[in-house]
Amino acid sequence: MPFTLTMPKLSPTMEEGTITKWRKQAGDFVKAGDVLLEVATDKATVEHSALDPGFLRKILVQEGEMAIVNQAIAIFTESKDESIEGYKPEGELPKSAQASEEAPKVSQESPAAAPKAQLGSGLQQPAFVPEPPLEHYAFKYPTQSLDERLFVSPVARRLARERGIDLSTIKGTGPHGRILERDLPLGQPAAAVTFGRRELPKDVPGSYEEVPLSHIRKVIAQRLQESKTFIPHFYETQEIQAERLVQVRDELSASGLKLTYNDFVMRACALSLREHPNVNSGFNSVTQSIIRFKTIDISVAVSLESGLITPILRHADFKNLGQISAEVKQLALRARDGKLAREEYTGGSFTVSNIGMYGISEFKAIINPPQAAILAVGGILDQPIVKEGQVVPGKVMKVTLSADHRVLDGTDIAKFLRTLQKYLENPSLLLI
Repeated sequence: MPFTLTMPKLSPTMEEGTITKWRKQAGDFVKAGDVLLEVATDKATVEHSALDPGFLRKILVQEGEMAIVNQAIAIFTESKDESIEGYKPEGELPKSAQASEEAPKVSQESPAAAPKAQLGSGLQQPAFVPEPPLEHYAFKYPTQSLDERLFVSPVARRLARERGIDLSTIKGTGPHGRILERDLPLGQPAAAVTFGRRELPKDVPGSYEEVPLSHIRKVIAQRLQESKTFIPHFYETQEIQAERLVQVRDELSASGLKLTYNDFVMRACALSLREHPNVNSGFNSVTQSIIRFKTIDISVAVSLESGLITPILRHADFKNLGQISAEVKQLALRARDGKLAREEYTGGSFTVSNIGMYGISEFKAIINPPQAAILAVGGILDQPIVKEGQVVPGKVMKVTLSADHRVLDGTDIAKFLRTLQKYLENPSLLLI
């Protein structure tokens, strides 16, 4: 019998999507798991696979056209020659049809009816809930000793030699851990100075526990939520003397290790969150409970022409500067190409937003729910500073943390920022 394919909900905030490509044509048999179409959502372009087998008989929404979530986009049948004549697709009506249906209803209402509906409407709090832990995840970096034999395809070995990539820094994804060409983007430079390895993470990314609110915190949450709709923000700013940070980055650059200042900030945040795990938290507005994330998964704000997206550096505290730098670059590139998978930008336990490269001295960022904190990073500016009672030239960077007062208090953020300051003013600590 015929059945309907409707527009799937491919991101938590998706209300509509544009079909960018149909991978199957009318008349094709589609197996369960086959990639059926590509959809541009509010976050990225996502592939959607068929859930049930069947014959694709009619495409209702063509490439380049938009459909709302649960709108009928295609008709399938179980057998190839089954008739679809007279079959009415199931699902939500498109926006144009909804508008035409609602128009007569409005005209029939009395003039006094509309104001009553508006008066009865009000703001409804959205649901900020954590993403479930990742089920299928493998740590991307090698953990074997340097003297173990590496299994590398001839093509990957040749390209690594041409590009100056250290193969021992790559975890192969081929059979028996064989390093393939596709694994090379996460490799580190084959230089005299390299980054050490770290231990394997114990928890799956996205692992968390929920802590019931105490009576006092329930009262604080209620009062602060009333003062600012939904999330009661507060802000604290820390000034960083960045002379040594600039110096260390320049020294590494001269040795062939190209890093951004944001790479140092990401590493410093990961280590600071380890020391202050209460900052690595969120708030579940549905269960009214604090989320204590068990893994440090840092979202990094990436600006796109269509808006902002926050791809996630998973297990950030288990990755060295070189790994962080390579992965953030790859995530940003995939984000700009619209190639991020859903699990690469949903979730996370903390966010870093850096627009210092545009010369901004400082700013305040908006919290990325259900997370409880976001760090806004300004640029490194030449400013006079006082050292030993003397005014001397210096380099200053300001960071501002926006926090959810339902979860964190001023002293929590102050301690975190002091630890972050320690790492950024002593950047050698970030190299080990």
